[in-house]
Amino acid sequence: MASDEGRVGTRLGGQVHGWLRRPLRVVPVVPWSAPARWRPRPATLPVLLVGLWIFGSGEALLVASRWGNTPWTVLAEGVSRHTPLSIGAATLLISGLVLLGWIPLRERPGLGTVLNAVVIAVAIDVVLAVLPRPHAPIGQAAFVVAGIAAIGAGSALYLTAALGPGPRDGWMTGIALRSGMPLARVRLGLELTAMTAGWLLDGRVGVGTAAFALTIGYAVTTAMRGLARAFAERPAGSLASLPPAESSAASAG
Repeated sequence: MASDEGRVGTRLGGQVHGWLRRPLRVVPVVPWSAPARWRPRPATLPVLLVGLWIFGSGEALLVASRWGNTPWTVLAEGVSRHTPLSIGAATLLISGLVLLGWIPLRERPGLGTVLNAVVIAVAIDVVLAVLPRPHAPIGQAAFVVAGIAAIGAGSALYLTAALGPGPRDGWMTGIALRSGMPLARVRLGLELTAMTAGWLLDGRVGVGTAAFALTIGYAVTTAMRGLARAFAERPAGSLASLPPAESSAASAG
């Protein structure tokens, strides 16, 4: 009996280990994941708002480092250089425009989509106003590393809230879901495109920008794997067993 239980445990452990090692193409379901994009659980909104604020704070850290903004904030800064908008306001405007890219992907917005566009834009301006501006290279490098880690963690928190991805992550998860490409590869392509457009508009591009573009996909997936390992209620591969509405909400963030 004990040996049978041991074999079952070993087999189950191997399955979970294999799942954690596979390329991540869908968002895991965790206890705070909402059953639908407009129906949050009691814990969903706090997790979502914390995740979005952490994300915006990470954006501000990279701006304050002066080693180069994130690709999308390079674009927002470029827009702000040619308009009266602040970086946060330009971020909000770009988020609205990016939502148009959801149409061919048949992505559906949710409460999280709306909050994403607003909270991140506000967090960038608020946190940026109080952050110091390090002058020593070690301080600037620390801001870059902390910013990337914060954006990865914030992304994982609000994607697993399952109230709808933000505008940029709607592109990422939608393309990954319909093309079969890993999330990290899709995110890398989007970040490089935004970085190029921002540079053409005179946005700040630097070492921090390149580091972000090359590592953010892995930061997001690493954070989601950590949440899945600690909290997941079902492996990503079991999402097909959910009702259609829930499966779509969970897999698209």
